[in-house]
Amino acid sequence: MSLVDKQVIQNKMSKRSVKNQIMNKLFFSATAFGIVVLIVLLYRVFSEGIGHLDWGFLTNFASRFPEEAGIKAAIVGSLWLMAVTAPVSLLLGVGTAIYLEEYASRNKFTRFIQINISNLAGVPSIVFGLLGLTVFVRLMEMGRSIMAGGLTMSLLILPIIVVSSQEAIRAIPKNQYEASFAMGATKWQTIRRVVLPAAIPGILTGGILALSRAIGETAPLLMIGALSFIAYLPENVWSGFTVLPIQIFNWTGRPQEEFHLVASTGIIVLLVILLFMNSIAVIIRNKFSKRF
Repeated sequence: MSLVDKQVIQNKMSKRSVKNQIMNKLFFSATAFGIVVLIVLLYRVFSEGIGHLDWGFLTNFASRFPEEAGIKAAIVGSLWLMAVTAPVSLLLGVGTAIYLEEYASRNKFTRFIQINISNLAGVPSIVFGLLGLTVFVRLMEMGRSIMAGGLTMSLLILPIIVVSSQEAIRAIPKNQYEASFAMGATKWQTIRRVVLPAAIPGILTGGILALSRAIGETAPLLMIGALSFIAYLPENVWSGFTVLPIQIFNWTGRPQEEFHLVASTGIIVLLVILLFMNSIAVIIRNKFSKRF
């Protein structure tokens, strides 16, 4: 006598198959909805802004007249901002990740730090803007400068870089450590010659994605007083500045329809910059990636 009731199994399998089909269609619908919304958004942006995209738009300063408005100061300001944000955030982020993974003791205090770093990654960006306004602009008297903006954006993306760097370091097989120690290498030599080269793809991926977020943020820079209209180029890290998101935000707030079209052109330029940054991340990751 068989202990397995084939009819019961068939009924359960039929119910599971129906549930699987429902969930499959539900997830497909959610994905398709997101893709359709993205396509509609890109179509509207490109259809409205591609007509204004020319060399003059890239080389002109902001203007009260939409046909003469450009983003030269915003592009240069964004590059200056990234020149401050990138080295500060990468050095501090990777250094923190190395300390937490390789040197810090596993105790309650370390876990407390780890939990707070993870929580900081989800804090609204405007909170970091308030912190930058209080500490860098007023307390340290940096004013509305590129340095204040770069340090503020470094605080914003620092948790992301720390978490991604930790994950990249954890992914390295333990036998790589053991082989290095067996050859007589010290802990720091192992980290410098084995751990960091192997973790570069993950670290760079997280770093580039974090910098992509920073270059597209507006709220923290508005809080520290970044200028929305500027007709000169920054001379050093203590100069006033504007960036692409703030310039786009300024144009969208204008009542004239022509400025809204110019804002769409600025969005196209910002998208191209973001795609370029992510392409560099992919190329570097593929070049340095290793198979263990």
